[in-house]
Amino acid sequence: MTPVDVQETFERVMGCEVRELLAWLPVALPNAEVSVEHAGRRAIAHWPQGSLTLAWEALAPRRIALLQIPQLRVTFHYGGFDQDRRREIQRRFDLATQRGGG
Repeated sequence: MTPVDVQETFERVMGCEVRELLAWLPVALPNAEVSVEHAGRRAIAHWPQGSLTLAWEALAPRRIALLQIPQLRVTFHYGGFDQDRRREIQRRFDLATQRGGG
C-alpha cells in the first residue's frame, strides 16, 4: 500500500530480481523517459516536471522452508515533484509491481 506521505528519498526491500524490476518499469512509470545504468545499478525516469531515480542492491534471498525469494533493496529518490505528484507516481508504481494475492 502506498503511504500518504511519500518522502523525497526512501528505501524499500522488494521481492524480485533486477530483470523483473526493469521489465515492470514501462507499466509502472508510464509517460516517463527511462534510462538504465546497469553498471551503476540504477534507473532514472524523467518527466518534464522532475525525475525518479531507482538504485538497487541485491540482497541474499529470503528462505522460507524450501521456498527461496530473491530480494532487492531499492532506494527511491524523487527530484522536482511536490507531495501530490510523488504520491501519484508511487501509487502507480506500487500497483504495477505488486504480486498476486489477497
